[in-house]
Amino acid sequence: MNTSLLKSSGLAVFIALTGFVLAYQFVEPAPPKIMTLATGSATGAYHAFGLAMQEILADNDIELKLHNSAGSDDNAALLAEGTVDIALMQGGTPVDSVPGGKQLRALASLYYEPLWMFHRIDPAPVKLSELAGRRVNRGIPGSGTRRLADELLALNKVAGETFRALDNTSASEALQDGKLDALFMVSGEHSSEVEKLLQAPGISLMDLPRAKAYHLHRRYLSPLTLPAGAIDLAGERPPTQVNMIAVTAMLVARNDLHPALVDLLLLSAPKIVGGPGLFHEAEQFPSGQYLSIPLSKEAQRFHKRGPSFLQRFLPFWAATLIDRLVVMLIPLAALVIPLFKLFPPLYRWRVRYRIYRWYEDLQRIESHLDSGHATPEELASAVVKLETEVKHVETPLSYADQLYHLRHHIDLVRTRINQENAKQYPTP
Repeated sequence: MNTSLLKSSGLAVFIALTGFVLAYQFVEPAPPKIMTLATGSATGAYHAFGLAMQEILADNDIELKLHNSAGSDDNAALLAEGTVDIALMQGGTPVDSVPGGKQLRALASLYYEPLWMFHRIDPAPVKLSELAGRRVNRGIPGSGTRRLADELLALNKVAGETFRALDNTSASEALQDGKLDALFMVSGEHSSEVEKLLQAPGISLMDLPRAKAYHLHRRYLSPLTLPAGAIDLAGERPPTQVNMIAVTAMLVARNDLHPALVDLLLLSAPKIVGGPGLFHEAEQFPSGQYLSIPLSKEAQRFHKRGPSFLQRFLPFWAATLIDRLVVMLIPLAALVIPLFKLFPPLYRWRVRYRIYRWYEDLQRIESHLDSGHATPEELASAVVKLETEVKHVETPLSYADQLYHLRHHIDLVRTRINQENAKQYPTP
């Protein structure tokens, strides 16, 4: 390969590599391979969701570590301080008051979390004010149950300070043993404790006729209806329709969570919560609604448009890699395409420049011949040197005609020099 082609190619490669390096500065780093999810107690619905998500993410080479906690309030603090990457929280959990809480963003609501108010009181209470003076459990500090119970008791102007503070498992056992009259429990319908109490003899579910009114006072609360026989049709559990209120379980992250992981989590969640349930239809969840925390920008895009074209058909790692490269390839292509258009004329110019440079030398020789600044012998020697250089040059076949024209013109100048020499030194 001749030197002109090498130099032209080298310049093009240098410009392309420079563009590549500059574009790489704007490429998102690869998503981390490990995430930590704050759940709740090891027997709760949040932990069960975490275990299911753990299996799905493992198929995509992402390790999900589960961090048990006291509940939603605890999870908000863990997430805000960076102890965990994502967290499950109960709708209505206050985050603005948590240090760093303003950086938290919701990814989706996952399912309804009804407020289950089980009791063994006869006659059955229909207002929270009727629980005053009873042995009632309102949940442990830091739990979503405790926060919601306190808020509802305050709305009804009931002092709950004398109520118990047991975890769900202990409270469930105490209620069945007759050591409690009632309990508050915020949990999904598949919670093991909820399933036990729904079938337990002597235990009833409290009806809230004013469920819609609670929604008016706290918009993040949703009124729900549990039809008679929904749990056990033959056993008539519950024996009558029950009005309930619910929050939603939310998947929450900090606003700096890698966008690719946001997409992966939202692609994975329907495999866990996308089916029908006691209180919702199939594909109603995960949702961008029923939230008390603003959605992240990436989650808004996903809920509006769904997964990208690549995510629909490629594995997570491949779609992520291509997405990252596209950011780099688009500006690179914008640079390389014009560069390829510039390359041929640049190469032609370099080849012709070498030939035209010899024409300058040839012109100078002829000028010296006309002015007499050099002897014919000196000029003849210069022509021989020039001709030797031209013979050793490598020129592409498409430019050979120009090289032969040069050699012909060198021969014409030599003829003039010989003629001038013959005039000065005529043959005797």
